[in-house]
Amino acid sequence: MNIAVYCGSSMGNDPAFAEAAREVGAMIGERGDRLIYGGSRAGLMGLVADAVLENGGHVTGVEPRFFLEAGYVHEGIDETIPTETMNERKAKMLELQDACIAIPGGSGTLDEISEAVVMAGLDDEPKPCILYNKKHFYDLLEKFYDQMVENEFLSGHNRGLISFCQEIGEIEAILNTLKR
Repeated sequence: MNIAVYCGSSMGNDPAFAEAAREVGAMIGERGDRLIYGGSRAGLMGLVADAVLENGGHVTGVEPRFFLEAGYVHEGIDETIPTETMNERKAKMLELQDACIAIPGGSGTLDEISEAVVMAGLDDEPKPCILYNKKHFYDLLEKFYDQMVENEFLSGHNRGLISFCQEIGEIEAILNTLKR
């Protein structure tokens, strides 16, 4: 299974965020799945890729050429797919993924998971969108999605495609419901 992970290219200010990256990476690796991610060696992105590799999984990075040329690429991964733009990167990641997980990150992470959520709502066979709500990082976003439903800007069905998980076991349980 191809699992996209969206997360920060920095570490953030709480060790729990690094723990989340390592937990998600270890889970993907132990399952023998493939990580699809932004391709960087920096921050949480590098940690999740390393954890996948250390636990027997496979890693594909999708990285714009300007990041490759700047030297951000993770040299130890199985495959790097270059793109010309960030929009092409997002499109390629969406194309490759069977499910996606967001761990803590900044505006880029929010942009990527938001696009995945939109596409899940439009797809005949929606791909799960999971937000690892470690240390309640995504609490306000969860409330915002609920407010969208209350104000009839988002259907209850589409809201049901978005899962906010406090524990790694919850994430794995969702992934276990998918066809392999």
